[in-house]
Amino acid sequence: MALGAGAMVGLLGGMIGLGGAEFRLPLLIGTFGFAALSAVILNKAMSLVVVVTALPARLAAVSFGDLGAHWTIAVNLLAGSLLGAWAGASWAVRMRSASLYKVLAVLMVAMAAALVVTHSTALGSLELPGSVQVVAGVVAGFGIGVVAAIMGVAGGELLIPTIVLLFGADIKLAGSLSLLVSLPTMLVAFARYSRDGSFTVVRANLRFAALMATGSIAGALLGGLFLGVIPDLVLIPALAVILLVSAAKVARHD
Repeated sequence: MALGAGAMVGLLGGMIGLGGAEFRLPLLIGTFGFAALSAVILNKAMSLVVVVTALPARLAAVSFGDLGAHWTIAVNLLAGSLLGAWAGASWAVRMRSASLYKVLAVLMVAMAAALVVTHSTALGSLELPGSVQVVAGVVAGFGIGVVAAIMGVAGGELLIPTIVLLFGADIKLAGSLSLLVSLPTMLVAFARYSRDGSFTVVRANLRFAALMATGSIAGALLGGLFLGVIPDLVLIPALAVILLVSAAKVARHD
């Protein structure tokens, strides 16, 4: 079940060019019965494995010269996202389970909205003045770091449109830059979670996590082959509905 569920998550994410961790989280809670914080920590561990696996392939698609020419974008976002990741993980471990379920439900609704807006709107640069752009990058990075830490996701679904809007990067470059921001951000959140007693869920479910992560990687590769096969007009609303239904179910947990 873990392998199959991971493959399904990877397939859904792969068809829209993402890792699919936002779909994995409700499965961990609703199907496999993990408590909110345990599900978040496991999701973070698996997201980290998926991102590390995807990084070489993604970086191969964009030259190091292009990435090097835009290193300031990653640094700008990291200035906020690293702090946000630590803060988000700290809030998550202190939150009551009932409250965390509600927060996760709200964030799933926000992810559904971001998914629809990102894939239905032609994104362009906001063309902000330099100093405003830097401040906006730090603030946006902080918010993304918080969300990524609390949900246990990489945050690419938020980072990519942010990079396009704030810095005017093309979507291909934005995807690679998002991974450069995601990886250290996830490591910071993971380090914060490792200080909490709930982190033992990773060691206790290592085989489960390894199988689900393997399924996610295989599913993402397969989903990438179907990228563009199903029209966004059909796929995106369907995925948004999945997130909204999942949010409703998570919100009802005690």
